Amino acid sequence: MIHFKRLDHILIGIPEGTTAQARAFYGGVLGLNEIPGNHPNGAIWFSVADIQLHLREEAIGPYSKRHPAFEVASLDEARRALLDRGLVLEQASEINGRERLFFHDPFANRIELLQFIET
Repeated sequence: MIHFKRLDHILIGIPEGTTAQARAFYGGVLGLNEIPGNHPNGAIWFSVADIQLHLREEAIGPYSKRHPAFEVASLDEARRALLDRGLVLEQASEINGRERLFFHDPFANRIELLQFIET
């Protein structure tokens, strides 16, 4: 069983070479607070109420890394439940303080599950 706690973040893909423009729009025009750090794959992160918005450059093509990320109470239980249902799980790059995994729904949408951990 998967115990979902909340939506943690949404990742939006932006065209290659537009990180500065995205930073100006989301931070300057919309006034979102940027979360400093060396985030995976050159992403920039912003706070939006009690969730995060992640922006990352990606090439235009049929496959996208865009996804919602849901916090779960136990990533181990979620992993077992997904594997028991025959889903293929993807490894995720490491982010300090989080364990996470990815999978796809039947429509090729990427979904992340994560659990915050003590470091």
